[in-house]
Amino acid sequence: MTTVTSQSPKITEATTVSLIVVVSFCHMFNDIMQSLLSAIYPLIKTNYNLDFRQIGFLTMTFQITASLLQPVIGIITDRWPMPYSLPLSSVSTFTGLLLLANADSYTVLLIGSSLIGLGSAIFHPEASRVARIASGGRHGFAQSLFQVGGNFGSALGPLLAAFIILPNGQSSVAWLAIIAVFGFIALTRVSRWYAEKQRQSKNKPAADRTLPLPQGRVMFAILVLVLLTTTKNVYMASISSYFTFFVIEKFDVTVQNAQLMLFLFLGASAAGVFIGGPIGDRMGARFVIWFSILGVIPFALMMPYANLFWTCVLAVVIGIIFSSAFSAIVVFAQELVPGRVGMIAGVFFGFAFGAGGIGAALLGDFADSHGIEYVYWLCSFLPLLGVLTILLPRLPKKMAA
Repeated sequence: MTTVTSQSPKITEATTVSLIVVVSFCHMFNDIMQSLLSAIYPLIKTNYNLDFRQIGFLTMTFQITASLLQPVIGIITDRWPMPYSLPLSSVSTFTGLLLLANADSYTVLLIGSSLIGLGSAIFHPEASRVARIASGGRHGFAQSLFQVGGNFGSALGPLLAAFIILPNGQSSVAWLAIIAVFGFIALTRVSRWYAEKQRQSKNKPAADRTLPLPQGRVMFAILVLVLLTTTKNVYMASISSYFTFFVIEKFDVTVQNAQLMLFLFLGASAAGVFIGGPIGDRMGARFVIWFSILGVIPFALMMPYANLFWTCVLAVVIGIIFSSAFSAIVVFAQELVPGRVGMIAGVFFGFAFGAGGIGAALLGDFADSHGIEYVYWLCSFLPLLGVLTILLPRLPKKMAA
């Protein structure tokens, strides 16, 4: 894949959009493989006789691994870009899936989940940077297109689990590890394009890293965004990790039907991410964050009391509205701290995983002691913390644009 430097603007734009699409597909591959872990929880819970606490700890192991390493990798690659680190993420995830497929103990499951987390930690900061470089200034669009691939991957994982892994057993996870091979090939090509852009940029002035606001206000705004991300991802973790158990227990549906309901939620989340980016480019990231975080509150509060039909409807509505904020949060944070794309991607993608993982572990304890329906009643109040959005500053117009 080559960089076009002397073509017309239309050709150049088409080339960069095609690159973002490739990176988005790689994100889809990456998150399909990651979502398989939570998608096969009902299977491994039975196979290894696990309780909800152990299920939560599996999620925490995966997500904390990614959370701790992603910001570190982002900071390092901001200073020393590593284009060819991208294919290594597929290698790590491939190894983790093989371990999950052939695990003979809970310990091996933990090691496999940590390797999948490592793959995530390597992938997200550099892939997010590639999407921004190729954006042509349409940062919200690029970030949402990049992110929607991941959301579709997360949505496809439960379907693959329902129709391939559940009928054929845990060892069939190894069949899906072939996806990592396709990811490796595509990311190798992306890395070549990225490396060429890095060589070209050496002859250009360094990116402006002047803060748009006083340092104290920037740090406070980043803290607010982190807290909003925490709220959002603990709630999302409650659904991605335990939604199948919730609908099986409350409505007595089959495991496959529960996986289909999870697919509805995750598919709606993917649609929300894609919608949120372009709206953020037009209306501003701050507006999208306001709408998403506060708009979901009434629907989240209704979820624990809904029947089966309305649970499906509410899951779709919540998925669309709540997920529309993520690309806006990342873009807003990148504008607050210019020139630190990798660090911001690492913090927010990584913190998203970490917060969700800690939340999943705590919710697992509550599910064991109080029941899964109590967990969903408790989580329905989490979006109320979205009132923190009022504390976000308005960026100067030239930065917000």
